Amino acid sequence: MTSVKPLEVSEIMRLIKNRWGVTYELKIIVKGKSLYIQMMWGFLEKQSLHLTDQEYRIKLAKVLEVVNRLGLSSKVRNWLLNIDGRPSLGRALSLNLEADSRLEEFVL
Repeated sequence: MTSVKPLEVSEIMRLIKNRWGVTYELKIIVKGKSLYIQMMWGFLEKQSLHLTDQEYRIKLAKVLEVVNRLGLSSKVRNWLLNIDGRPSLGRALSLNLEADSRLEEFVL
């Protein structure tokens, strides 16, 4: 069985900052029985996000824990490296986190 490298907070923060110049917020969103990861328009360097660096890291770690537990780290890493565009006010970028039966643990 091939081991998939889990996503780490420092890796994702560096990837986002290097790609877009700011550290956008990532969230897990539940819609019905579907789970999405969304890159929001708020970012760490913007006062309106109201998070310290440490709070941002803790929140991101929780998002990445879900992704890693679902075994979707490669899918999310690839999405972040290749997605077109950037979030803008009122428009997040979304990725459907399609997974096997483990998804039921997160979506009730």
